[in-house]
Amino acid sequence: MISLSDFATTVALAVSILFVSRFLWNYICSPLKSFPGPAATSFTNIWRLRDVYKGRCDITQNALHRKYGSAVRMGPNMLSLSDPNLIGQVYNTKSPWLKSDMYNVNDVVVSGMRLSNLFSTQDEKWHSTFVRPINSLYSMSRVQETEHNVDITIELFLEKLRVNFVRTGKPCEISDWCNFFAWDAMSQATFSQDLGILEAGSDYKGFLGRSNQTLDYFASICQVPLLDCLLDKNPIMRIGPPTFVWANIFSLEKLQERYQERSKNATPKVDFLSKFLEIKEKNPELVDDNVIILWLLSNVLAGSDSTGSTICATIYYVLKKPAVYKKLCTELRAANLSLPAKWKDIQGLEYLEAVIREAMRVHPGVGLLLERVVPKGGLTLSDGRFVPEGTIVGMNPWVINRDETVFGANTDEFIPERWLQGPGESDETYQARFKKMKSTDFTFGAGSRTCLGRHMSQLESFKLIATLFSTFDMELPSLDHQWQVTNSWFLRQTDIPVRLMERQD
Repeated sequence: MISLSDFATTVALAVSILFVSRFLWNYICSPLKSFPGPAATSFTNIWRLRDVYKGRCDITQNALHRKYGSAVRMGPNMLSLSDPNLIGQVYNTKSPWLKSDMYNVNDVVVSGMRLSNLFSTQDEKWHSTFVRPINSLYSMSRVQETEHNVDITIELFLEKLRVNFVRTGKPCEISDWCNFFAWDAMSQATFSQDLGILEAGSDYKGFLGRSNQTLDYFASICQVPLLDCLLDKNPIMRIGPPTFVWANIFSLEKLQERYQERSKNATPKVDFLSKFLEIKEKNPELVDDNVIILWLLSNVLAGSDSTGSTICATIYYVLKKPAVYKKLCTELRAANLSLPAKWKDIQGLEYLEAVIREAMRVHPGVGLLLERVVPKGGLTLSDGRFVPEGTIVGMNPWVINRDETVFGANTDEFIPERWLQGPGESDETYQARFKKMKSTDFTFGAGSRTCLGRHMSQLESFKLIATLFSTFDMELPSLDHQWQVTNSWFLRQTDIPVRLMERQD
């Protein structure tokens, strides 16, 4: 009779053989062996998972591209691309390439049924069907209709900063408060009601904490999507991150409240929910309450983290550069803006635009590869190398936005002047250079899946930055102070204590 220890040894040996066999099979079958990359990536995707788990894969991927060139093997069937000339092909709008399985990790299981959302779905037809009715609502001209809602949140933000930090002299952990603002502003624009986070001065309901845990899970596990079937999508015993049930409940409650208000002929509100309901009335055959919840969730869950990250990064980089800080404040204060700053009044403020564009370029809100599957016919790279169909390829905004052939020298540095016309530079040369930088900027992705809420994010960011630097004098503990950054799909920052004082002319 076999002993328990012998049985355990046999099982361990069998598992080891399976793993080794799988790695060898990956290596033998990999169509990408001729492409350079870390040795382990010829055998397994686990190398990539471990790198993402560490929280700064953007640094790793930039280093790999600078070492190996424009195409780096990141797994047996995975290539990271850095050639900006390929953006229009990989992320085209006419015949969109299939999203990879990484996005499926963002699906949810309800009553045993797996449900996709606008972000996670691989079905381009389904995505187009449900995005098309609301697409125009997210144009810059239409998102301005919610400017009043954003102003309400900015005014509350300023009030809380004064009470908690200006009058007390205590340093403000600006990373927390930028996120509080972004989440409340999106809720206000969507429902005409915030989440109460700014008022509480804390993540009192755990919304942000649960979101971070879910993103931590998604970022790592999506590198090996099969693991999600064993963890979060396990039908026997779920082992996964906190769910977003609270967001569904919150959205459903707000929808029901709005129906009750309408039944009482209450004054119509100007927000995304009202616009969604108008679309439902015009398209009852397509839009029901479930579709409205789908749209609401895209606002509640997808629009805040990246906006908070952009605002936080802008403040940090400006405060690290005294010359930039002085020039920005001079421009804003000379404009004599009414506060909160109005969108129409900050158009034409060239240095403000240069500062925020540069902050988004050097510190984009998303820091992972945006994966796509090479379609039939394969992909021929600019240098003639061929990538066969079925290969997963992707580009990382943190890599693309540092291409020196497009953005000039020292792309790791925050230099707003790169977006301005240089001394002696002709108008024609500058316009061509600016157009190329603007079209290459990968901060919000590209193609048919470009970030739907990018204009809303810009509206919030521009208005808040203009208002903050017009209202307060701000400083870090020292110019040498270094923040902490974690790349977990969205980038989040910590350790940015800022001293706030009322503006001194």
